[in-house]
Amino acid sequence: MASSQAPAANAASAPKAQAAYGQRAGLPRHLQNILSLHDFEAAARKHLPRPLFGYVSGAAEDCVSLQANRDSFQQYGFSSRVMVDVSQRNQKVELFGQTWDSPFGVAPVGISAINAYRGDLVLAQTAAANRIPAIMSGTSLIPMEDVAKAAPSTWFQAYLPGDTTRIDGLIDRIEAAGFGTLVITVDIPVWANRENNVRTGFSMPLRPSLRLAYDGITRPRWMVGTMLRTLINHGMPHFENSFATRGAPLLSGTAIRDTSGRDHLNWKNIERIRQRWKGNLIIKGILNEDDAVMATDIGAQGIVVSNHGGRQLDGVVAPLQMLPYVVDRVGHRTAVMMDSGIRRGSDVLKAVALGARMVFLGRPFMYAAAVGGAQGVDHAITLLRDEVDRNMAMLGATSMAEITRDCLRATRG
Repeated sequence: MASSQAPAANAASAPKAQAAYGQRAGLPRHLQNILSLHDFEAAARKHLPRPLFGYVSGAAEDCVSLQANRDSFQQYGFSSRVMVDVSQRNQKVELFGQTWDSPFGVAPVGISAINAYRGDLVLAQTAAANRIPAIMSGTSLIPMEDVAKAAPSTWFQAYLPGDTTRIDGLIDRIEAAGFGTLVITVDIPVWANRENNVRTGFSMPLRPSLRLAYDGITRPRWMVGTMLRTLINHGMPHFENSFATRGAPLLSGTAIRDTSGRDHLNWKNIERIRQRWKGNLIIKGILNEDDAVMATDIGAQGIVVSNHGGRQLDGVVAPLQMLPYVVDRVGHRTAVMMDSGIRRGSDVLKAVALGARMVFLGRPFMYAAAVGGAQGVDHAITLLRDEVDRNMAMLGATSMAEITRDCLRATRG
């Protein structure tokens, strides 16, 4: 005979189950079956033209580093604690004098406004509404001033112009726009060998082709909801933020020329920026302890351990593997962050346990914006936030301060 306590237990758990179901049921039909960030990638593959999906999803050469970024998280397992009161847990973190509601944010993704309608604004505003940081890409198609006005907490990521006479003007423009945090990406001295772009038909500048036309016709939601809507309401997209002035149109042959020739840049350029820039300075693309020390000595308030999502040097070490070494060298002097390969709440917590103050995800949030706009990004943030919350509870942790290396065990060499 069933215990007399069973109905009470079921009644207690029912509201939570119903609330979770209600949250899913309140979403548009095309988002209801998206239960993880991985699902957004599958949905984006169907939604985006093949060249655009290939640009976002692809990496350099054989994609060895792309896969290694994911595999690196399997090198650690959790050592969980039980019978701990975790009823008052939260995942807030403080960084640069601001409290964020979760230890993850939106990484910069180039040309996002051609993948999702007004993509840069969608990502920045939704991140701000959820109180997580978002980094606007320097290869974006919406003026930085518009994004800074709509979401003042947004950080700006810049690729330094190869023509160094244009650097000062760019830095001054970023400051005038109102950004308080500048992220300089330093791991792209030359263009990578992205064979995937060629195979999928992506080029820069974009070139009209039968393949692109076919993909547009067979993906009407993207064609009407993003491409035609953009052209009708805002005209031909331009690279708006590479310099102090407006850059080349997306379909212009000068687009490559304007973003090349960086192989002569060096740490003296960063020193000059540090002297000129009054806000927070973050150096992104660090994979060596000595570089981390150099950036910190120059005065960077933060560094992002990153291999550009596997999109630059194929075969380079995964950021998660380098993270503890960098933290041990400079973590007491600067905020060490990380990106590349994060897809689950467990990934977020492993990076935090190894010393990351904040982690960033690019592709998953871009897919979410493409598939579902602001509602898709909000759903993606909620999914990841809920995973972090559940995993904290099962680890026996109530705050990010309790997520330390003691929570991890190496599972393989």
